[in-house]
Amino acid sequence: MDTGAPTPPRERPKKGAGDAQKRAPVLAKKSHRSQPRPSYERIALLLQGGGALGAYQAGVYEALAEADLHPDWVSGISIGGINAAIIAGNPPEARVARLREFWETITTNPWSFEGTIGPVVARGDAGHRYLNQVSAVAALLTGAPGFFEPWNGPPWLHPAGTPEATSYYNTAALKTTLERLVDFDRINSDKIRFSVGTVNVRTGNFVYFNTAEHTIGPQHVMASGALPPGFPAVEIEGEYYWDGGLVSNTPLLWLLQRGLHEDTLAFQIDLWSAHGELPRNAVDVATRQKEIQYSSRTRAATDTFKYAARFHSALADLIEKLPQELRKAPEVERLASEANRHVCKIVHLIYRSQNYEGFAKDYTFSRTAMNDHWRAGYNDAVRTLRVPAALERPAPLDVVATFDLGSDSDV
Repeated sequence: MDTGAPTPPRERPKKGAGDAQKRAPVLAKKSHRSQPRPSYERIALLLQGGGALGAYQAGVYEALAEADLHPDWVSGISIGGINAAIIAGNPPEARVARLREFWETITTNPWSFEGTIGPVVARGDAGHRYLNQVSAVAALLTGAPGFFEPWNGPPWLHPAGTPEATSYYNTAALKTTLERLVDFDRINSDKIRFSVGTVNVRTGNFVYFNTAEHTIGPQHVMASGALPPGFPAVEIEGEYYWDGGLVSNTPLLWLLQRGLHEDTLAFQIDLWSAHGELPRNAVDVATRQKEIQYSSRTRAATDTFKYAARFHSALADLIEKLPQELRKAPEVERLASEANRHVCKIVHLIYRSQNYEGFAKDYTFSRTAMNDHWRAGYNDAVRTLRVPAALERPAPLDVVATFDLGSDSDV
């Protein structure tokens, strides 16, 4: 598996000394909480799809919330759409708790032995790998609580045209979970701009549902995560939609399509790394294929976005140098509507898989794996926010700049 509105309140609950002590290994240097708010008109949070790896995004958001970097616009695809809905559908002070509730709900597997010998087994790479494989098989056979469960019987035993005939799992439980954890009235109140990416099954077109044009409900979020053939298409106003990751796994494309009309600090949280080792067996090949498939589009969208933004800025410079009589020409006025000098800083946070994770990492819904992913996201975000260059505005001629701390830095 795998949008600008008034800025929400910036106050957050004060943290006690005990919190700093618990995070001592991470906060040994300057705290990310002490950084001044960067001078951008909009903060965007872009959440990629990646199934069970999505807990990484929740960890990143926890660190952003501690630093008072509350987004004005959240956009997601697949599991990123679910995380985005929980963030947009709750007040700032409740978001991390709601994210935690969601992730603990879907990783509470009654068939798991994690609560007994799991922590002991997972102490080494071999044990971790074994625990992940068992958890992935459990998800395939029984589903994930509050998320999905198998239909009664395989698809070929059901009448053609029914959800059971076109998918392996029933996602009705996800609708109940979303209605419990997400205030959709809040999402539609324009406190935060919100969008999720889907694909129209009939036309094959990439479709974004967003609060600027639609009244968002659970069905829109579910459609964004309806990855075939596992999950059934979701009907919305007579049309059927699948997971947006089938076309593009990054919401950055949506920002590009809508244009850059405000100075923007964008946190792009990806769950698939483009870099990896040379495969040594068939399982490695399948894993590497999945990583490249879902990450390469992110790189392409980033490069396209940079080119377009720099073009719009150069166009604004050129039009400013024209004589007044030429600026009134219809052709120039059309060009002027596309010209702007707004800047965008893209802070890229990417989950780097561990050696013991394999092809099934995106459907390993175990509590141990979830905590590992959450912790990795939190630590990566904290390390990134402690680097002053991460949030600095791009140079005037750059217009768009990216920052990726990477996994090898000792910051």
